[in-house]
Amino acid sequence: MNETSERIGHAGENGRVRHLSGPGPTPSLAWFRRFTPASRPRTRLVCFPYAGGAASAFRTWPRRLPETVELLAVQYPGRQDRLQDPCVDDMDTLVAPIVEALTPWLDLPLALFGHSMGASVAFEVAMRLKDRHGVEPAALFVSGRGAPGHTRESALHEQGDAALIADVLRLDAAAAPVLRDPDLRELVMGSIRADYRLSETYRPRPGASTGAPITAYVGRDDPDIDPEDIRAWARHTHAGYSERVFPGDHFYLVPHEAELIQDVAAKLGSTT
Repeated sequence: MNETSERIGHAGENGRVRHLSGPGPTPSLAWFRRFTPASRPRTRLVCFPYAGGAASAFRTWPRRLPETVELLAVQYPGRQDRLQDPCVDDMDTLVAPIVEALTPWLDLPLALFGHSMGASVAFEVAMRLKDRHGVEPAALFVSGRGAPGHTRESALHEQGDAALIADVLRLDAAAAPVLRDPDLRELVMGSIRADYRLSETYRPRPGASTGAPITAYVGRDDPDIDPEDIRAWARHTHAGYSERVFPGDHFYLVPHEAELIQDVAAKLGSTT
């Protein structure tokens, strides 16, 4: 399977399924993929994919991270090796089991990274970790997503497949080979529609904020994000805010993976 297919594809990483159990007695309920265990972990970086995406979006990240950072990639239901699990189209329904599945992984500081829809999911997880477990993440990295109240209003999830496909291709032309193949398209459209509904109906609680420091990343040419949309994240943290603009569009993080991970690692080094 090529890189394009894996970005919204249906197969597990190299055809192998890695269901993880945490370091404690509670299983992680298939929510996380650990592609390469860190040799001397001091921090866990939990990564949340974009709409239509899967854990394999982060499969190359561990090789660029220091040995002190262990990556857990979230696998949403209804894709790749969780294809038989019902898709989730509501933020509360998605976030609650993720927070519970993280319970056995709280022996080390957690940092959260989310791209696009995943940034909103990561933000909700950060707040609920505090509410449920009294744990503040060491850092929250939000990418390709305006702050709450600063996202594009739309209701594409109520429209036909053609409208959804057009919007995906507007942001990610590399997805064309998957979406134009009838068999692959049938496999991914359920998760895409569910993710669009989740994203478009998400309403954060008024005054929502986290005690984790927030770093916001964005592509300079992202068609859906203005500078004020990204800077508004500063109002949602009590612990400091920074931002970085990369060349590129909504999926700037693909060609600039090395620079992005280097920045994330540097900030983790200053928070642990």
